[in-house]
Amino acid sequence: MTAGLRFLKLAGLAGAAAIVIAAAPQATFLDPGYLNLIDVVPPAPIPQEIRGVADREVFKFTRALKGTPRWDMAIADVRDDTTSMMRGFSCAARINLTPINAPRTAALLEKASRDSGGETRQLKAFYKKKRPFLIDSGETCEPQTDELTVSYDYPSGQATRGWTWGLVLAEVLHERAGPILARARAYGESRIVCGVHNMSAVEAGRMVAASTMTVVRTERDYGDAVAAARAELTALQKSAAAPSAQSCSAEELLVTQPLYR
Repeated sequence: MTAGLRFLKLAGLAGAAAIVIAAAPQATFLDPGYLNLIDVVPPAPIPQEIRGVADREVFKFTRALKGTPRWDMAIADVRDDTTSMMRGFSCAARINLTPINAPRTAALLEKASRDSGGETRQLKAFYKKKRPFLIDSGETCEPQTDELTVSYDYPSGQATRGWTWGLVLAEVLHERAGPILARARAYGESRIVCGVHNMSAVEAGRMVAASTMTVVRTERDYGDAVAAARAELTALQKSAAAPSAQSCSAEELLVTQPLYR
């Protein structure tokens, strides 16, 4: 075999291996189908019922937030990749979190999020509820693309993800549980500010996360992962630089500011 053919064969094998790895199912704490929340989470509201009317009023009211610091936070919260979300929770944790300096914590958060995210996707597919800007016109903090338009509102996937992260991080860093959970709440509310999810969808996302995590916490693997993440973050608290106090004070002010009463 010539060197060129050998290179092509090795490249082909590497490509095939990459496809297999990419196609392999990612780890979760719960087996598929183990949990079904259709009878736990309230049905998606229709626009004319009490919850639906409240959704529409909140959507219209929060359009006035465009151009404010809270709108800017909502824009920043659109990105839900691991790196961005760890940065978003850094002030609440009082640690500059990254997937590089806290890989065990990142793996735990993503694994738990796959469990709660799977439940949300099932409910979205079942209810097929339209996003708020498709019912009442209004600006949103992210582009109203075809991809966004054809996806569903209820429950909010990012609110589910944010509350899952909050619950897990509050368990790992229990001394910072209050600020962490407040940031998780605000993360979900950013979807309301952004105008891409209704208030009811955000509330349902939190219920999905809380219900799923109640079951996930019974798994031994979860307890082991929490212990490993706690040891990792305890070490980071001693070695890593804290986030900017000025930036964190500004964020805390936004987090504690109610959207509506």
